[in-house]
Amino acid sequence: MSVATERRATSDVSSERFARALATALRGTRPALQSLAGMAAGAIVLLVVWQIAASVTTGGLPGPTSRLGTFSSMVRDPFFDRGPNEKGIGLQLAASLQRVFIGFALGTVVAIPMGIMLGASRMLRAVLDPIVQVLRPVSPLAWFPIGLVMMRSAPNAAVFVVFICSLWPTVINTAFGVSTIPQAHRDVARVFEFSQMRYLTKVVLPHSLPHIFVGLRLSLGIAWLVIVAAEMLSGGTGIGFFVWDSWNALNLEQVLSAILLIGLVGLALDRGMAAIGNRFAYTEVD
Repeated sequence: MSVATERRATSDVSSERFARALATALRGTRPALQSLAGMAAGAIVLLVVWQIAASVTTGGLPGPTSRLGTFSSMVRDPFFDRGPNEKGIGLQLAASLQRVFIGFALGTVVAIPMGIMLGASRMLRAVLDPIVQVLRPVSPLAWFPIGLVMMRSAPNAAVFVVFICSLWPTVINTAFGVSTIPQAHRDVARVFEFSQMRYLTKVVLPHSLPHIFVGLRLSLGIAWLVIVAAEMLSGGTGIGFFVWDSWNALNLEQVLSAILLIGLVGLALDRGMAAIGNRFAYTEVD
């Protein structure tokens, strides 16, 4: 084989390897590209519907183009603080997120053990499930006065509302995951004489973890949904108070900008929790 032929063959092999590596990389980025394309298409549909609604509404609903200036001014300087009733949107979001995470964390600490007990005991499930189903659909606004009585503080009452409303999806999904553990898994644990702690860590939690994260994802979404309503009543700081204060000032463009930010933050929270849950996903082998 001549030197030129050998170099051509080496070049062909290198090109083939590069093409294969590029194809592998593109396959790996395909889900992300599809997700971005879906988000872009959804945003376009939302803007079109918004523009149509603004065109047919006689009450002066601002369209998306007229709101861009308000939105950009809000995010340009989000952390200014000019007094109790004049804070930037970043500080308002930070106050709301702090309450959400505190209430959600407290709810998680209560909900997961409660769900495990409900799923493991049929008798306990028969006793407590009606109570859960009675309390679950209660409006968050109805819980706020109870929180005020218990906490003696409007901001803490908002945290209580988040706590009580974010309990139920995690409780229900955890109980479902525990109650559907295959009998074969239980038999193996019985044969090897697992202790209760070993049974919990080696059988119950691994099987129930995907269900638990589904519940946590739903609970976090409800927590973010609830905090807006709670802060409209509590006042002071937070994105809910910001929306209500902007409405009282008849600044509808600021209200719509805040709604857009609420949606974007909710999307980020949902995707973040989904990404964490995907790390614990697994496929059972029959």
